[in-house]
Amino acid sequence: MARAFLVVIDSVGCGGAPDADLFFNGTRPDTGANTLGHIIVACAKGEAETGRSGPLSVPHMDALGLGAAVRLSTGTETPGLTATPSGRWGVAREISRGKDTPSGHWEIAGVPVPWDWHVFPDTKPAFPPEVTLALAQAAGTEGILANCHASGTAVIDDFGAEHMRTGWPICYTSADSVLQIAAHEQAFGLQRLLDLCKSVAPLLHSMKVGRVIARPFVGTPEEGFKRTSNRKDIAIAPPAPTLCDWAHAAGHPVHAVGKIGDIFSMRGIDDVRKGPDRDLMGHLSDLVDTAADGALVFANFVEFDSEYGHRRDVSGYARHLEWFDAEIGNILPRLREGDLLVITADHGNDPTWTGTDHTREQVPVLCHGRGAGQVGVVNFVDIGASVAAHLGIAAQGTGKSLL
Repeated sequence: MARAFLVVIDSVGCGGAPDADLFFNGTRPDTGANTLGHIIVACAKGEAETGRSGPLSVPHMDALGLGAAVRLSTGTETPGLTATPSGRWGVAREISRGKDTPSGHWEIAGVPVPWDWHVFPDTKPAFPPEVTLALAQAAGTEGILANCHASGTAVIDDFGAEHMRTGWPICYTSADSVLQIAAHEQAFGLQRLLDLCKSVAPLLHSMKVGRVIARPFVGTPEEGFKRTSNRKDIAIAPPAPTLCDWAHAAGHPVHAVGKIGDIFSMRGIDDVRKGPDRDLMGHLSDLVDTAADGALVFANFVEFDSEYGHRRDVSGYARHLEWFDAEIGNILPRLREGDLLVITADHGNDPTWTGTDHTREQVPVLCHGRGAGQVGVVNFVDIGASVAAHLGIAAQGTGKSLL
């Protein structure tokens, strides 16, 4: 019985979104943003030399169609990525009005977002009084810290010492539909932070804020602070059954790797494996060897986005792409006959771009296990429909199989 491995390399867009002019980083529209294309060019020019050197080296994904997808999406050259694809490949376009994690993943899984997300204004304070009051009451404190748009790493540097002195949670947001709460794992307490996020999530979800995210950290003011891997996303539930639900209802085991369980509110998911990306790759590798016939393995590798895209670190992003590609090269020969591997992304986060937020882009679709050939420019929902077709599951919604 066929198995399917759906792998989202978070934020690895390939430019070319026709509506990029409607999305912004600050005052600059995302027109021309191209995460992969700009990384490829920077590497070829010797402008991404920290911890690596030379042209971007991702031979396994290039063989599946990565370079070809960038060229199809934008018409730009891809120096160093010129392989003739041996897999089935194309480019996917999102219709949901967002460039965020839930929108991208839900639509990949067959369900476009039917509403506009609520985004907090880039003002100080960013949150309305009723949200600020709810946060303080749930935390058992007299107030909150930050209350603004902020980078997740910078905000703990700026407010970490005050947080440890006062006990007030650090609450911030971004251009995404999100409220993030940072707190020290020992001084504030990890479980207390998780309980705080769960307590305020219904209010935020009723406002159509997509996620409340717990951002625990450790450290001291003297030695500095560092976020831990105990992040927890509490996402608004999808508005309709997704690929995970379809598979689960049909009796197929559904394994979530990374933050997939959080993104889908654990609907239709049998088990979750978490950790930093290197641990997640170990989990994916293990499931290649152990997942039962008919299984759906749905994985997200978040550090492309969280560690390198938002931080506008071109070298780091390139290093992570090369690491991921080498690991995929170890996995491909171990896939069973009849397995399908799909590698795609949920949005862009061009590390050469203005600002620190996601960029509105199309994404590559790379398929191994179902022959070769170009599928052209397709819709995100077609990815979920294709996985369903491979597993022999009836897909819901408007997606069409690419297989």
